[in-house]
Amino acid sequence: MAESKKILNLQEELERLRRENLKKDVIINSTHDGMIAIDSDYRVELYNQAAEKILQIPRQEVLNRHVRDVIPNTRLHIILESGRAELQKTQEVGDITIVTNRVPVRDQNGEIIGAAAVFRDKTEVVELAEEITDLKEVRSMLKAIINSTQDAISVVDSDGQGILINPAYTRLTGLTEEDVIGKPADVDIAEGESMHYQVLETEEPVRGERLKVGPQKKEVIVDVAPIKVDGELKGSVGVIHDVSQIKRLTRELDEAKRKLRELQARYSFEDIVGSSDTMRAVINRAKKASRTPATVLLRGESGTGKELFAHAIHNRSDRGDYKFVRVNCNSLADNLLESELFGYEEGAFTGAKEGGKKGLFEEADGGTIFLDEIGKISKNLQIKLLRVLQEKEIIRVGGTHPLNVDVRMIMATNVNLERAVQKGEFREDLYYRLNVFPLTIPPLRERKEDIPPLVHNIIRKFNQEYGRAVEDCTSEVIEKLTEYHWPGNVRELENVIGQAMIHMQMEEEIIRPEHLPGLEIRDQPPEAATDRIPSSLEDRSLKEIMDETEKNLIIEALNSTEGSRKKAAEKLGISVRSLYYKMDKYGID
Repeated sequence: MAESKKILNLQEELERLRRENLKKDVIINSTHDGMIAIDSDYRVELYNQAAEKILQIPRQEVLNRHVRDVIPNTRLHIILESGRAELQKTQEVGDITIVTNRVPVRDQNGEIIGAAAVFRDKTEVVELAEEITDLKEVRSMLKAIINSTQDAISVVDSDGQGILINPAYTRLTGLTEEDVIGKPADVDIAEGESMHYQVLETEEPVRGERLKVGPQKKEVIVDVAPIKVDGELKGSVGVIHDVSQIKRLTRELDEAKRKLRELQARYSFEDIVGSSDTMRAVINRAKKASRTPATVLLRGESGTGKELFAHAIHNRSDRGDYKFVRVNCNSLADNLLESELFGYEEGAFTGAKEGGKKGLFEEADGGTIFLDEIGKISKNLQIKLLRVLQEKEIIRVGGTHPLNVDVRMIMATNVNLERAVQKGEFREDLYYRLNVFPLTIPPLRERKEDIPPLVHNIIRKFNQEYGRAVEDCTSEVIEKLTEYHWPGNVRELENVIGQAMIHMQMEEEIIRPEHLPGLEIRDQPPEAATDRIPSSLEDRSLKEIMDETEKNLIIEALNSTEGSRKKAAEKLGISVRSLYYKMDKYGID
């Protein structure tokens, strides 16, 4: 009799645990926040429906896998190793913008047992109250995740009595667990009606409702959804957003978009694909560069990934939490580039902004400035740049007083600077200042063993951008790609794979040789270029012949990129602004 009672009690306890897990499963899925959590072995233990929808990576491809193998651009492994949280980081994901919080997860003894990311879509409200399974193994982590989110969460039972709030809720409303738990759902409402009651009555989610909550009448937007376990209504969960914070973030985002070429470094060394000996050597050398304040000169052909290395060096450096400002020195006229880099004083020139304007060196103070195509700047700007490198100070256009700046400089060029120095086109003293820590990135034709992993990485990238589900490519495709000499390097490889995926049928999952654009046309020998140059100089000047050749090359680039101005400009190695100018000059539609 006693044994039967013990078994009965055990069954009841198991049922209670099952229902408790199911309720927590629904809570974690009812929020529109995407949630990802990893354990101490970097394996994904939690990946909710919102994350699946935002990232467009199926759940079955993520769970129990190493996070770096399945989540592009993840930084969770860094959080796990450093133990430092990253809060309120704005990030672009496809066509939407998310705000993400990444935090370490600790046990009762303060030991790090994992890491979690909680992120939300700022542009739309994701469907709430979706179920997920298999969360029993992360029960101990679940509360830490809920408490880590910066969004306030409120949960009530089927009777409308408060059963759960998180610290963010208390910070927002000023109400503690003592004020809310076991109390009616409208206890926190200062103006308006509790959406919990409406959801419990209709069993339908409510999105984007404006209310005022707490004794300070904080203006908020709430999303509330029903919690159902096995089809039975068990309560509702609300996610509460601070309107003032949303407005502030929106203003900051708008301001960031207005700033010329300013961005947070998006890439790390983990995003650089390459296991060949040459690439490993360059990556290791770049990692050493990130640990020093020295000026870095990135050298290599167009399309090899110099900007990717610049991002990674900045991110790994002790300036990684500060601004990363990118400037293409070939995209602006000399006088405009000078005013953008160094700023100007009021009245410096006609149309100068009242009060003057900060330059990009001032904007990047404390962080990193990346000057791309540095070999193209004028002698006048070379002198000013030398002053920044030597004296760590700038003088605004029209100004007389020097301003101190603390900026780490990373330069990039595909120009032979030694030859430019010999020709007198580039200052020798500046060359030696720039060439403190040179890094030469090898062209793709010299590291063809990296083509297979690059192709798979590009496929994953374009699957997200194009909404496709391409899985792989055939060995014949890899062989064909390996035989090609890739004058446009990795950028051209991305173009080829992108075209192949666009031309595939939606149901096709494998890239085959027939999907590839005509590499044999692209792969003409260098001497073929001479066919474009007229053999006779009798009736035309050299300038006329060069103009005609340039026009033909632009038309060819536009045709090969299906009219894409941006891709054509990249293929030609010029800015989009310059391409439009030349198209107008030659009457190209």
